Amino acid sequence: QACTYPCQCPSQPLQCPAGTSHVLDACGCCKVCARQLGELCSLQKPCDHHKGLYCDFSKIHRGSGICLAHEGATCDLLGKIYLNGESFQPSCKLQCICMDGAIGCIPLCAEDLRLPSPQCPSPRRVRIHNKCCEEWTCEEGTGENRLETAMAVFREDPAQKPELNNLQENCLVQTTEWSACSKSCGMGISARVTNDNPQCRLEKETRLCMVRPCDLPVEKTKKGKKCVRTPRPRQSLRFEFSGCTSSRSYRPRFCGSCTDGRCCTPALPSTAPVEFRCPEGDSFQRKMMFIKACSCHHDCPRDNDIFLATHHRRMIGDHV
Repeated sequence: QACTYPCQCPSQPLQCPAGTSHVLDACGCCKVCARQLGELCSLQKPCDHHKGLYCDFSKIHRGSGICLAHEGATCDLLGKIYLNGESFQPSCKLQCICMDGAIGCIPLCAEDLRLPSPQCPSPRRVRIHNKCCEEWTCEEGTGENRLETAMAVFREDPAQKPELNNLQENCLVQTTEWSACSKSCGMGISARVTNDNPQCRLEKETRLCMVRPCDLPVEKTKKGKKCVRTPRPRQSLRFEFSGCTSSRSYRPRFCGSCTDGRCCTPALPSTAPVEFRCPEGDSFQRKMMFIKACSCHHDCPRDNDIFLATHHRRMIGDHV
């Protein structure tokens, strides 16, 4: 079909399966659901380039093709082999993809936590018949039990008990520490749980993190004494995430290595928002960890220590 301008796109929001990218059509006009590995494709129905797929027009005629993946390593999960670029569901709760030997998954069920509140003093997650994901229910209790349970996470003010429309003012904020970065090198994810929100509800919060680039040489330290930061890059760099690039460039600090067998990890990280822009023209913000200082210690990430392997070898656990 020939392109027509100005663009006329459907008014309804685009509904795509979980894990499927929104990409522009060949006219650069409208967002469409990207075709996946093995599916038919065309200029108006492009393949998911975020997953390294391209449309091969040599196998099918009349302007149609089939989505194939660029050459890459396969993935082995519990004895089953998946091709590079292949999407699969190991369970009803996960949607996964194989990307050059690494497996990435997104949850299909909500992972939120729920604290007791005046409107729901005894929250409980239950399994619903014929449904994969568990759902929250609120159990009723006696008046005394309701008040005691709610007060465990809300400020107890004798003059004024918490009202349903006053949750945030009476909420006792509880926040866990950020977890270690999921990757020893390259872009990873760190998470924490907090109830710092208007509903005073425990929710999982994530941020991007990069302890060190996988291809950056590590600065040597004095014998077994210090953990040094690798020098900042001479030229500023742009972060890449899910096929999108940070709108501005940065000169971040990274962690180096320790010569006595200990591992070097961030000691004083901070969190700041980073804006990313995608080839399709979209933009979004993600929280990201920025390193201020690093330290040597023996509490190393299990089976994922960069100092026990080369920078170019894929680390165990880096597919999470």
